[in-house]
This record gives sequence, C-alpha cells and structure tokens, in this order.
Amino acid sequence: MPPMPPMGPGSRKGGPQGARLTMEKPKNAGATLKKLIKYIGKNKYLFFALIAIMLIITLLNLAAPMIQQIAIDCITITKKRISVDFSGLGKTLVLLGIVYLFSSLFTFLQGICSARLSQYTVKTMRRDLFKNLVRLPIKYLDTHNHGDIMSRMTNDVENISTTVSQSIGSLISGILTIVGTIVIMLIYSPILTLISLSTIFLTIFVSAFLTKFMKKYFVQQQILLGQLNGHVEEMVTGYKTVVSYSKEKDACDDFEKMSNELKKCAVKAQIYGGVMGPCMNLISNFGFILIAAFGGWLAIKGHITIGTIQAFILYSKQFSRPINEIANQYANIQTAIAGAERIFDVMDADKEKDEPKAVFDTENVKGNIIFKDINFSYVPEKPVLNDLDLEVKAGQKIAIVGATGSGKTTIVNLLTRFYPIDSGEITIDGQSIYDIPKDDLRRSIAIVLQDTVLFSASIADNIRYGKADATLDDINKAAAFANADEFIERLPEGYDTLLTEGGSNLSQGQRQLLSIARAVLADPKILILDEATSSVDTRTEMNIQSAMVALMKNRTSLIIAHRLSTIRDADKIVVIDAGKVAEEGSHEELINKKGCYYDLYQTQFSGVKT
Repeated sequence: MPPMPPMGPGSRKGGPQGARLTMEKPKNAGATLKKLIKYIGKNKYLFFALIAIMLIITLLNLAAPMIQQIAIDCITITKKRISVDFSGLGKTLVLLGIVYLFSSLFTFLQGICSARLSQYTVKTMRRDLFKNLVRLPIKYLDTHNHGDIMSRMTNDVENISTTVSQSIGSLISGILTIVGTIVIMLIYSPILTLISLSTIFLTIFVSAFLTKFMKKYFVQQQILLGQLNGHVEEMVTGYKTVVSYSKEKDACDDFEKMSNELKKCAVKAQIYGGVMGPCMNLISNFGFILIAAFGGWLAIKGHITIGTIQAFILYSKQFSRPINEIANQYANIQTAIAGAERIFDVMDADKEKDEPKAVFDTENVKGNIIFKDINFSYVPEKPVLNDLDLEVKAGQKIAIVGATGSGKTTIVNLLTRFYPIDSGEITIDGQSIYDIPKDDLRRSIAIVLQDTVLFSASIADNIRYGKADATLDDINKAAAFANADEFIERLPEGYDTLLTEGGSNLSQGQRQLLSIARAVLADPKILILDEATSSVDTRTEMNIQSAMVALMKNRTSLIIAHRLSTIRDADKIVVIDAGKVAEEGSHEELINKKGCYYDLYQTQFSGVKT
C-alpha cells in the first residue's frame, strides 16, 4: 500500500497541508482573480443585468445632490430679507422624491440579481470542483488530508458565495460612482476637486499598509480551518480507535491547540480587516473639513453658491463612500481569493490520464494477464516492486502472498491503473492496459476489498452499484449467491433498508457480504479479492468460500491472502518478497520446497519458524 501522510488519530498536521502554514499570500492572486471573474461572468445575462442596474442606481445617486443644490439655491438670503421660489422648490422636491424612490427600487433589484449571480457562480464552481475531484488519481486522495479537501468544497466555496453576493455590487457601483463623481465635481469646481482628491494619497498609503497584514492572516486562517476540519474528520472516523487506546484527552488537547491557533489567526485577521473601515472614515471626514473650509471661503468671494457647497460635500461623500465600502469588503475579498486559490489547486491538479490506442471488447475478455519487468515506487528512490514478472493465465485462480509491505496490494493497484507504473508493461489478452480505455479496463474487473465501502443508500442500491441496470431479481440472486440474503431478509425493511454512513448500522461481516454480492452482480471477467473473508466468522467464511468457488469458475482470479488457510486450493500461489516473485507453485509444491512460503506457513500455523 502507498505510504500515507501522518493522518491518524492525534495527528496535528493532517498530511502535507501542515507545510503550508508558512504561506502568507496567494501564490498568484492575479491569476486566481481572473479565473474567479470567468466563473462570475459565465451567466452573462445576470452579470450584464447587474451592471445595468448598478449604472441606473449610480446615475440616480449622482443626480440627487445636483437636485438638492437646485432646491437650496431656490432660497435666496440677503441682508434685508429671505426670498423663496416656492414653485421651483416644490417641483425640485417632487423630482428628488422620485429619484430616491427609483433608487430604492433598483437597489432592491440589485440585491436579487446579486443573490442569483452568487448562487449560480458557486453552483457552477462546486459542480466543476466535484467533477474534477472524481477524476483525480487515487494517489492524490491518498496523499491529501480528506478533511481539508472537504473544507475546500464547503467553507471555501461558501466564502466565495458570500463575497460575490455582498461585494460584486459594491465593486461595480464603486467604480461607476467614482468616475461619475469626479466628472461632476470638476464641472462644479476644479479647485475643490483637487482639494478633495488630496486625501486619496493618504487613503492609498493606509490601505496598502493594512492590506499587507490582512493577506497574511486571512490566507492562513483558511489553511488552519481546513486542518481543523481534517482533525475532526479523523476523530469521527477513527473514534473507536481513539477510545480503545484512551486517547480522548490527547485528541481534545490536539483539537484545543489547533483551535487556539485558528482563534489567534482569526482575531488578527478580523482586527486588521475591521480597522480598515474606521481609518477610511477618518480620512474621509478630514476631507469634508477641508471642503467646508475652502468652500466657505470661495462662497464668501462669490465664486460659488451655498447650494454648490452642499452638493460638493455630498459628492465628496459619494466619492469616498465606495472607497470605504471596498476597504470594508477587502477582508471578504481576500478570504474569497484565498479560498478560490485552494479550490483551483484541486481543479488544476493533474487528472488521471487516459489515452487509449485500441478498442477493448469487454464482453469477450479472456483474462490472460502478464506483468513484465515492473518497477514501481510510491515515493521516489524507495522502490516497492523491482523487475517483477508474473503471468496469470485465463481462468486461473492465483493467490498472492507475502509479508506486510512486500507489494501484494500494489500489484492490484497497478493492474487497475490506480497508480501508473514507473517502467515495464502490464497486458491483458496481449493488450497494454495503457492502450485500453480506463473505464473499459475497470469494467472488466471487480474488486472486493478488505475494508468494505458502502454508501448511504438502500441495501439494494448498494448491491446494484456493481451493475446499474440490474433488476431486483438479479439483486436477490447475487445476495443469495454471496449468502447475504439470509440476514437481509431478517431486517424489517429487507432490501429497502437504508444504510447509515459507511453501513455502520450493519456488522463488519454483513458489510463484507454485501460487497461480495456487489461483485457477484458485476459478473466480472477478472476478479480481485483482497482478503475478502477476513471480517467474517468461521461459519460465514465457509459459506463464502463455497460461493467464491462458483464465482471464480471460468474467471481469472487474483486473491491477496493473509490467512494461508484460505488459498490452499489455488491453481498457483505466488510469493512476493522484496518487490519480486520469490516463489510460485501449488501449496504442496511450495511446502516441499521449504522456502519463503514454507516459512510463512509454519509461522502462521505453529507460531515457530522452522
């Protein structure tokens, strides 16, 4: 089996993710942002509708201060009297009310469009992520923390959803508002415009300073969250092991340490994220003071009216508001970019290659298998198989035995193309397995693993997993063939019994019987049994053995065996030692040789090596 990262109960790092704690910012934020924008723009109708709505809202918001200025200038104040143009003032106020009414209406529509766009975006992204996930090679899942992968599918995607919903409208509105406001301000007073823009340099300096710290802590926060999820997932799946070794305190201590790291990082991230808004508001207020002071001086000189000062202050607020909003949303944007990069890391990972060069007739597979000069290693410079040669003839029942770590299961992993070989060739009926379409290859092989895998569905659906179009009668026959029908019929709902996660509401032996029934239903040309009867009692094992004899008839069968008593009747027993075929022959032949197999047999049955 491949060497696994340190992911067992009590492990803190949870695999290679631990090494990523030193990363302070996205590897390539620009490229990640481009990919994210492509996903946002996939629903062009919603995206352009949102832009159109934001443009209308911006125009209405830009018109409001201008209308207010006209209303104020309808009132004339002199030393002797105050004169009011009531007709003009009334019309102006009505127009202002209409502008505010439509602004509220389109703001409501903007919220609807933003919500729809965010959900469409994350739905598409989640779909693509899952599609890419199921196309990854087994090696990727064997070497990455499962909890961290789940965190990318859930937490990171949800962060993107929140950001798109809350921030995309602010960004579009902000850009349009800034451009429109500058144009109108220049029309009103170029001098006041320059004074108002003088605070921009201070804004850029402060935001750049705070951004440097925010990137660091928000990216690190997502990594730590993924590790914490990974630890919890390990504790749940390995709970019995934790309890049996009385490691509850250690598990809690590890969780507490990881949780404290996450808390410290999250506090710093939120502090730097939260301080951005108040800093921007302080700078904006300082700008208002400058405008009021210089505007008053210009009004005294008769260059502008009081209404113009009022309008200019409002435009100045409109100019600073989107900058402040973007600053306030920056924390969410950074979190979304960090999460998007983690998602795209999975999407961009090398997929399982499949470049078939020949047609493979799955209906007429004979099952002649040849391993020739096979070299393979899970980790470079640590070979598992060395120049291995093995021939399996059609219809043969071959048992593969050897010490733990000798490479037995690796042979199965290579035959099914779970891992690519380093060198050599594997053929089925004379065709290289790399010239055969991957789906056709695996459709011709059925595997019963030592560790059963069942899904949260009915018993019938779990058996039907071996053949999607199987009828209930086919399922019943397969269950009877595997001697599983007896316990299934005793259940209150029979074949309609729903299994909980991993089939935990059944015994280990019952789960194994269902996995064997699934293989029976698949009706494979090549059958692989990885100690398929290890989890059943002696009586059930005898029943399964008799069923296996019938199942393996006229099929090429590879049996990974640990209990040597189960493979005495094999056509050929192959002993793997140090990554090579050390011996092969029948049980009697190998016992008479008194070599590796004899030593294994004596050790297992007498407890003494002779």
